[in-house]
Amino acid sequence: MGIYSYLQELWKKPKSNLGSVYTKRLIKWRREPVTIRIERPTRLNKAHSLGYKAKEGIIVVRQKVKRGGHKRPRIKAGRRSKRFGSRKNLKISYKVIAESRCAKKYVNMEVLNSYQVAKDGEYVWFEIILVDPMHPVIASDKNIQWIREKQHTRRVFRGLTSAGKKSRGLLNKGKGAEKLRPSAHTKKS
Repeated sequence: MGIYSYLQELWKKPKSNLGSVYTKRLIKWRREPVTIRIERPTRLNKAHSLGYKAKEGIIVVRQKVKRGGHKRPRIKAGRRSKRFGSRKNLKISYKVIAESRCAKKYVNMEVLNSYQVAKDGEYVWFEIILVDPMHPVIASDKNIQWIREKQHTRRVFRGLTSAGKKSRGLLNKGKGAEKLRPSAHTKKS
């Protein structure tokens, strides 16, 4: 077995496998800012499987998201009660929320993918891989230069990342999924 196989086994049950390292990490991360750029990924095997490369133009950001219901805040005044619209939970995951908040901070970069790093009673932490589409190193890389194309701009806000597609129900294919496409979010003209 290679080192990535061992890392994958470790991260299946991080609380028990990593022990005190995991708890010390969480104590430190709780005090850190909500969005923080990090030098290298915490889960190296997962980052590489999702497209991370240690090269210029690609960065990793750790994003903290508060756990709990995703109900919209109740509007204080100026609406009739029928239009409050705070009864239903949002149908997007913590991962999509983390990706979009990160993309708002790093406006010149595109979200490639993300993965969960830790979770406690109050927060969930994700590491998000961001790519600078205007960087010359990215332009010359055959595997990642697709992100420079026009249709991939602001992809996280249009539900085009893996987590976004999952929340839109687009990962289901075949029998029983005929009416999923284009999706609930797009308008038919």
